[in-house]
Amino acid sequence: MAAAPQPDPNANLHAVVDALVAASTALTEMPLGRREFPSRAALAELVDDLRALLFPGYFGPSDLTGETLRYHLGARMDRVLHGLRDQIQRGLMAADPTLPPCGERSLELARAFLARLPKVRHLLATDVQAGFEGDPAATSPDEVLFCYPGLLAITSQRLAHELLDLGVPLLPRMITEHAHSLTGIDIHPGAQIAERFFIDHGTGVVIGETCVIGRNVRIYQGVTLGAKSFPLDAEGHPIKGVPRHPVVEDDVIIYSNATILGRITLGKGSAIGGNVWLTRSVPPGSVITQANEKDGMPT
Repeated sequence: MAAAPQPDPNANLHAVVDALVAASTALTEMPLGRREFPSRAALAELVDDLRALLFPGYFGPSDLTGETLRYHLGARMDRVLHGLRDQIQRGLMAADPTLPPCGERSLELARAFLARLPKVRHLLATDVQAGFEGDPAATSPDEVLFCYPGLLAITSQRLAHELLDLGVPLLPRMITEHAHSLTGIDIHPGAQIAERFFIDHGTGVVIGETCVIGRNVRIYQGVTLGAKSFPLDAEGHPIKGVPRHPVVEDDVIIYSNATILGRITLGKGSAIGGNVWLTRSVPPGSVITQANEKDGMPT
């Protein structure tokens, strides 16, 4: 008597594969291979290269001299230019699968971004100095630059902000989310941040897309600059790009675990105490604590 046919042990897995194929092809009408996404690993390496361009001798090779500095910067700049062009092109074509290959446009965007590095370098130098002056535990500006997670997150955000301002898709958010994974600090690339910005300790800080932060602002761990609510369209979808996060004026200090929500303004020179929940604007020079917020006292 012939042996009964044995069931295929992989039959269920074949069905799973078929379902995943159907789900994947439904994502886009473009054939596989046409839509190349940016590489997280390549972008992380580019950010490291950019840090070495901004602070040569601190990041990258440390044995630079006055004679070798120009050569080193030129060679690294060329590498960043071509690597960034490739990632920008991938981002453009991933955001719009109907877009034809756009190498020349990507190269122009990469060059425009690199032209902004001196501005970013100036801003970061002020951030380093603010960190040194704002933390009595900091022994030198070098310690802030090398060791402080807030400076790493700010560096990534300032680079990502320039890419976003140039209209580059995907890459800005990928850069800030990589920094978020390393530091626990989540700063959207759309936030507008003036010079001398210092985040002390940093873990759990959230800064939303439409925040505007003035000069010489200091915030501590756990601070949220978030949205209270957002408008919806006729179909119930969030309306994008509406200002919905706080405006923080110059010389404001926000202490740990404060939650500041909505398009409100923290007036110049104000101090917001720890664990405060704030959804209203406060005038310049205010001192807001849990006690006076709870009691409804004027500031």
